[in-house]
Amino acid sequence: MTLDFMVLAIMLVWIMVPGIAVFYSGFVPEKDVNRILFNSFLMFGIAGLLWVAIGFSASFEGNFLGIIGNFKHLFLSGIDLSSTFGTTGLPTSVYLLFQMMFAILTPALFLGAVASRARIKFIVLFVICWSLLIYYPLAHIVWSPSGFLAQLGVLDFAGGTVIHIDAGITAMILAIMLREPYKYNNEHAKGNTMWILMGTVLLWIGWYGFNAGSALQLNNQALNAFFTTTIAACSALIMWIILEDKYKSHVTVNGICTGSICGLVGVTPGTGYVTIWGAFIIGIISAIGSFYFMNYLKYKLHLNDYLDIFGCHGVSGIIGSIAVGLFATRSVNHNVITNGLFYGGGIKILSIQILGAVFTIIFVSIMAIIIIVTLKKLFKNNIGIKRTINN
Repeated sequence: MTLDFMVLAIMLVWIMVPGIAVFYSGFVPEKDVNRILFNSFLMFGIAGLLWVAIGFSASFEGNFLGIIGNFKHLFLSGIDLSSTFGTTGLPTSVYLLFQMMFAILTPALFLGAVASRARIKFIVLFVICWSLLIYYPLAHIVWSPSGFLAQLGVLDFAGGTVIHIDAGITAMILAIMLREPYKYNNEHAKGNTMWILMGTVLLWIGWYGFNAGSALQLNNQALNAFFTTTIAACSALIMWIILEDKYKSHVTVNGICTGSICGLVGVTPGTGYVTIWGAFIIGIISAIGSFYFMNYLKYKLHLNDYLDIFGCHGVSGIIGSIAVGLFATRSVNHNVITNGLFYGGGIKILSIQILGAVFTIIFVSIMAIIIIVTLKKLFKNNIGIKRTINN
């Protein structure tokens, strides 16, 4: 039963990659659709092969200073894929494939920030460098038992820091460094509502594998994650309608789809640690925070991120990661050593969660800037695309 459940979870997370491509394609001008689709699906080849070549070993095999694993098993050499991996209770092959889907999905999340503004060669080199210098260390730091944030007690059930804050900050850095300041025009509003809705459907379905699958077996935590994922998305969706009606005087399909995604992002780090009531509140505050950023603060900062990748994944990821320190409870998951603030645990876990979020923001920002500056020098600041991706 457990293996069947995990294989299903792997397939559901796989669906999220074309799901994010379809979702983003609904927002961008028609001329950018093919590049969004191409860049997203390209990640199966780049991030997927890189994970097998070096990523799994660097993330989960061995330990160096709590920051990175080892590089002793290139292309999985010397790894018995049929053996049980660590304390997961899963065959190494199954755990490897599940984590592989995350490694493929995360760069697909942030590549919409550059759309057709970067050469394919730049995209390939950036994703390789980003994987080696940002994603693999962060996965080890947070998810490996020997990672230093894991040792400190940072809780991230399914990827609030490793995936969503990471992708959101990376998208923001790309938007700042590779694009002109925000232009107040309606180009970003053009798109296809049906694509947005269908992308949301694929993502929402895939999120059940994303969150419930992170329990690594069909148990109470997986079922709780299934419920909290649903409730957070629903409460964020309704909150978004309320906010649009109040501040825009009309509600939109694009808005409620975006709101539901913000709820899904927000609950991800705590989905296996919080109650249904906690998920309900997390969905609401994630929607409020992301709505404020997307509709007000983004313009004040002149941030040209018309897909709102940071506004959705970054803002809601930060809110959700910190909210674990408020709503986590041992009654849901015994791996919660200290209850959250609202369950009588004081500020200990809240302060740890804030530390984890702040570290992720600083680490990803610094490393992303270094990678982009280096690649811009390599490309002599000429990173615009020359080729057209045809149908």
